[in-house]
Formats: sequence, C-alpha cells, structure tokens
Amino acid sequence: MRLLKWSDLPEEFRNDQVREYYDILKRKKVSLIFKRIFDIVVSALLIIVFSPILLIISVAIKLDSKGPVFFRQIRITQYNREFRIFKFRTMFVNDGSGVQVTVKGDKRITRIGKFLRRFRLDETPQLFDVFRGKMTFVGTRPEVAKYVKRYTPEMMATLLLPAGITSMAAICFKDEDSILLESTDIEDTYINSVLPKKMYYNLKSIKKFGFFEEIKIMIMTIRAVLGEDYTDNYAVAVTDKLEENTVAAFK
Repeated sequence: MRLLKWSDLPEEFRNDQVREYYDILKRKKVSLIFKRIFDIVVSALLIIVFSPILLIISVAIKLDSKGPVFFRQIRITQYNREFRIFKFRTMFVNDGSGVQVTVKGDKRITRIGKFLRRFRLDETPQLFDVFRGKMTFVGTRPEVAKYVKRYTPEMMATLLLPAGITSMAAICFKDEDSILLESTDIEDTYINSVLPKKMYYNLKSIKKFGFFEEIKIMIMTIRAVLGEDYTDNYAVAVTDKLEENTVAAFK
C-alpha cells in the first residue's frame, strides 16, 4: 500500500490540516507495505475458510425474506473515491424510509438480519473488498457521500487510507444503534453527535498508525463482538475532547 505524492492528491486533501497526517503516514512506509500484504494474504485465507459459512448465510437470507443476498451501496473510500460495498442484506427491500442509519429494534431488519448484525457477520463479504484493495481490515468505516460532504478539512485525512472493516471508533461505538434509538431525529443525531465523536477516534488512530497497533485493534474487535465493553475506557466524555471546529462543522 502506498500513498500518492502530495501533488497528486485530490484538491480537497491538499490543506495544512491533512498535511500533518500525510507526513505521519509518509514516515510509515514499511508499516503500509505490511498492511497491504496482510490484507491480501489474510483476506484470501478467510474467504477460503469461511466459504461454507458464507454459503449457509446466503441460503438463510434467501429463505428468510424476498430480495438479493447482498446489500450493495455506494460508499466512499481512499482519496474520496466511490465504491460499491459488499454486505449481507439484513433488511427488507424497498422499505421507502430513506433513512441510512439504523437503530436498535429497527423494524426494517429481518430475522436473520438481527443475528448477523449481532455478531457482525453481515460484514464478512467485505473480505472481497479487502482483497480487491477497495477496503482494508483496519480503517475508518466507509460512509455514504452525503456524510463525507460534511467533513471538515482535517477529517479528509481519514480518507488517505482505504475504508476499513473495523476501527477503534467502530469498537467504541458498536452500540450506536442504542444511542440513536433515544433520538427523535435519527439522522440529525448521527450527523451532529455520533459521527463527530467517531471521527475523533479515526483521526487519533492515524497519529498512532502502525502495523502492530492495527493487529491490536483487530484483536479488540473480536473481543468486543464476543461481549467485552470498551466504552468505559475509550468513549466516555469524548465530546469534551473534540475540538470546537470539529463539532461545529456538523451543525
């Protein structure tokens, strides 16, 4: 995995705030190389090992409700590029709500979808995206374009690397659907409250970037899926730590 030359970056990246993070990553060339090698080798092995499980899940989805096996949606990845993400479908098709975030107990979620989401099995098809280089194992979770358009100049730094399957932000806010459940305006709460907090961790992760740091996050992800709660240690009072311009950009 390599970074583009500064002069070759899209215009929206070439600002002083992003430059700080770019220079950090530029000094981590070896870690970036190991990161891509790890992505290719491990994603290929997991696709082979999990192929019977992927087949069983596919059949279960078709038997559970009408619609395609996979959910495909345009998301944003490295250098603000669009790609169509692979996920197992967990919702009924054509619900017509237009809402792009989910809450706990969301009636749009199918029976098999509840199980898949609980153990994050709906994310497993993203192994194909990792193998193709559209995503990586550890990185900022891919957002839809309308949320990316609200990014501050500094937040664009999170797109210097491919979108990820997991991240520290994803671990800390793995129960964000419960937070959104209490809101009267789900989209507004996500944009103005949840997303800025997640971006705080995404930016912090770039400053701490390293191959073994990412292995640590992957292990933490597995433990979080199995029930360990990292919220108390990592996500309490994050709002107080956010810079004013970070929060203000979403208002």
